[in-house]
Amino acid sequence: MRNELRFAACMWLLSRLVVSMAMLLVAPTLPKPPGGVIPNFGWGVFSHWDSVFYQQIATSGYAGDNVAFFPLFPLCIRALMLLGLSAEVAGVLVNNLAFLGALLLLANWMARQYGTNAARWSAAVLAWCPLSLFGTVVYTEGLYLLCSTATLRAFEFKQYPGVALWGMLATATRPTGIAIVPALIITAWKERRQSIAYLASLAAGSGLLLYSLYCRIYLGDWLAFGRAQQEWKRSLGVDVQGWWKMLMQVVVGTANWKSGRIEDPLHPLLFIAIIALAYCLWRWRSRFNPVKVGYGFCVLVLALWLLAGDPLLNTVAVLGGIYLLWYMRHQLTTIAIAYGFCGLGLLLISGSTWSLTRLVYGIVSLPIALSLLLSRHPRWGYITLVFFTILLILFSVRFAQELWIA
Repeated sequence: MRNELRFAACMWLLSRLVVSMAMLLVAPTLPKPPGGVIPNFGWGVFSHWDSVFYQQIATSGYAGDNVAFFPLFPLCIRALMLLGLSAEVAGVLVNNLAFLGALLLLANWMARQYGTNAARWSAAVLAWCPLSLFGTVVYTEGLYLLCSTATLRAFEFKQYPGVALWGMLATATRPTGIAIVPALIITAWKERRQSIAYLASLAAGSGLLLYSLYCRIYLGDWLAFGRAQQEWKRSLGVDVQGWWKMLMQVVVGTANWKSGRIEDPLHPLLFIAIIALAYCLWRWRSRFNPVKVGYGFCVLVLALWLLAGDPLLNTVAVLGGIYLLWYMRHQLTTIAIAYGFCGLGLLLISGSTWSLTRLVYGIVSLPIALSLLLSRHPRWGYITLVFFTILLILFSVRFAQELWIA
């Protein structure tokens, strides 16, 4: 077990060094991008977009739309600020240390459940996934992954006081954490567990309940955070228009979609060509060496990503995640399957397509499923990790340049 934990710690350290070097050393040397900035060397590169709201809450409390952001992360930042640290430094430390804890917990869980090989792949996938950038900057990803992983692990091993405690912390970290509660209840019913399992499952939602109580006492509205979400253009329901936009951006290109007609035929022609080549490669795969077929698909996937960019990643993150969970359903534990589908289902009805890749990354069931798959196909696993590393560097540079990632 110690070797797996050391491996997870090494994955954390190496991946965080890559992220930090990309943000602090590479990004400042590059020309100013359109819509971005040339970052300065300093803690400020780790603090953009939502980071500002968390720091604002930690320093001045809730006011206006920032009530949409849940309290546990700002509270942790505030606690370190009492030691004399700035909000930026405190936020970076909280998130990075929590992310390290999440990796160690996941490696321990996987080693006990599936063995050493799966444990190492899970740590590698979680650490090198390009969205792991948000485990370093002033965001909630590290803290949420720690709390949610600890909750699921405790439930798997029937440690119900831990389920209640960690679940409460998870649901106090971000609104999507509430997906943990139905996942626990479904698993308890499916596995015919004792009544204490249901009580612990319900107690896991107390983080949301306590924040709602705070909103009622100090803001006069039990659901103030939900109404603030509406200001951010989020409300329950499937964002059909948003999904249609993403699909059209992938198929015909953003410029053609904005104009409402095909002004630039190159993008849709290239998309059709890539899909046709992929079909032909699959149709006549028996005529070629399996390794060459695999490499061919890798090249086509890379070409499709270069063509479609972020809309493709958003679409694949959700739809591909659903397929991955279904494909791996016989290898995954009940709690991993239930939480994966509950988490993805909540994102589908969240009323928005913003930040989908980042929010999907926070559903630990998906890294678990992917790591189990790659552990059985290590050649594709190494290729995947190389691709992940390239994207991780690119995302880190873009975040430092104040360009939107997720």
